Amino acid sequence: MSYLITPKAYNSPLNKLETEKGIQKIKDFFQQNLSSELRLRRTTAPLFVLKGTGINDDLSGTERAVTFPIKDMDDTQAEIVHSLAKWKRLTLADLDIEPGYGIYTDMNAIRADEELGNLHSLYVDQWDWELVMRENERNLDFLKDIVRRIYGAILRTEYLVYETYSGFKPQLPSAIHFIHAEELLQRFPGTTDKEREDAITKEKGAVFIIGIGCPLSTGKKHDNRAPDYDDWTTISSGLPGLNGDILVWNDVLGRAVELSSMGIRVNAEVLAKQLVATGTENRSGLYFHRRLLNRELPQTIGGGIGQSRLCMFLLRKAHIGEIQASIWPQEMREEAVKYGIALI
Repeated sequence: MSYLITPKAYNSPLNKLETEKGIQKIKDFFQQNLSSELRLRRTTAPLFVLKGTGINDDLSGTERAVTFPIKDMDDTQAEIVHSLAKWKRLTLADLDIEPGYGIYTDMNAIRADEELGNLHSLYVDQWDWELVMRENERNLDFLKDIVRRIYGAILRTEYLVYETYSGFKPQLPSAIHFIHAEELLQRFPGTTDKEREDAITKEKGAVFIIGIGCPLSTGKKHDNRAPDYDDWTTISSGLPGLNGDILVWNDVLGRAVELSSMGIRVNAEVLAKQLVATGTENRSGLYFHRRLLNRELPQTIGGGIGQSRLCMFLLRKAHIGEIQASIWPQEMREEAVKYGIALI
């Protein structure tokens, strides 16, 4: 079901041409900062992978991949990627990247099951990144350090926009706030996941919620995570989960916006445990999973950072369709015009 948030008295601070220039400036500046901050080399990425290899990202485990047959390869099908969480890890192994270094790439995807709206599109573009780490760095302190580095790159990019365009003022706090999903639940009982996200992010400005995918005290999860890339079961500082999401408060929409999903990746032991926990042991025979269980892949931390979402937030836009070209229901386009939202 599609939906449209219609901010009152919305007036985009930039016209379409200025917006296009702003998008280029933000993307060029941010990816250079991210690359320097985490020591990442740019790598060319696939748009599709072979079906049935376990290489495609399963996201929360319910989304269907766009699939098509390959004419010159009998009985073989390919899938448009959802993200490149597993592909990156295979690539790091093949490139023999040493600890402390990694890769990033422009990831383009089609997610046909998205509920279209201000923040969700059929077309997904993000910087997918992956860093080789040491096994003894599998802890919460290391995760937080990487989050702070990424947030620092976001802060510097916000300042670039402030210096470039009159009328823009920095909104982000100087430091990001960390909170575990269980702590968030205890602080805001009787609320939904999204209500808790809005409450804490409005209060703090920028938040990293730890423990996405692990069962909480209610027996429910704060959002889902597939069992075969992020580690959401390892206990660290008394609570499970070595992953999380970066959220910022969006004044235009009056709600929290997720800019990044990331985490320390599963090792062989954690993968086996999480496959059992989700009843997906059958995946252990797939190509990616076999290589990981055979300890042929490096220990990594990685994630994705939404390109259009970051540009949308920093350029104070009300709809992701003001940043990227995609397909939107006709009724959404017609309603958007009434509120001054110019969808590409």
